[in-house]
Amino acid sequence: MTVRFLADEDLDSDIINGLRSREPAIDILDVKKVGLRGKADAVLLDLAAQQDRIVITHDRRTMTRYFQERLAAGRLSAGVFVVPQRTAIGEIIESLLLVWTASQAEEWRNQIVYLPFR
Repeated sequence: MTVRFLADEDLDSDIINGLRSREPAIDILDVKKVGLRGKADAVLLDLAAQQDRIVITHDRRTMTRYFQERLAAGRLSAGVFVVPQRTAIGEIIESLLLVWTASQAEEWRNQIVYLPFR
């Protein structure tokens, strides 16, 4: 299955815009644009799991905690990608495009991955 993303509220919009600019066919749901602003991390993880979307976030503290709690409770996840706020946006975009073009969604299930790839 093709990789699909859910952009957390805190994700830099330049990353989302850059992905869409580079690859218009990419499937990325922007929480800020679809009326989900302010929703709890657990709710976003539920939505992402239901829609088989990997969460992309800058939030390495609470999002990762809720992700771990979700797995401990026996609930599945499409995965979480954590990106630092102080990394060049181009590097993050390239890493996400690599994931989108060269992998399948199943490869990322129940994993936390820290981007960009080095």
